[in-house]
Amino acid sequence: MTPDAVILESLLTCPECGHTTRENMPTDSCQFFHECAGCHTILRPKSGDCCVFCSFGSVKCPPVQQKSCCCSS
Repeated sequence: MTPDAVILESLLTCPECGHTTRENMPTDSCQFFHECAGCHTILRPKSGDCCVFCSFGSVKCPPVQQKSCCCSS
């Protein structure tokens, strides 16, 4: 893998029940919400994070991996 390679899959882990799902990440936007398939909790980004992948994923979102801004202020 080259240093510029972007990982497009992340394992999201629910902080409430621990359920993990493999999800494809959008390459050009943030994903603000995700419903846990295990307990149906709605995941939202932690304060300071741009999306659920940055808060609960095994891999940060593609824009953050590329060190670019993924959210407009």
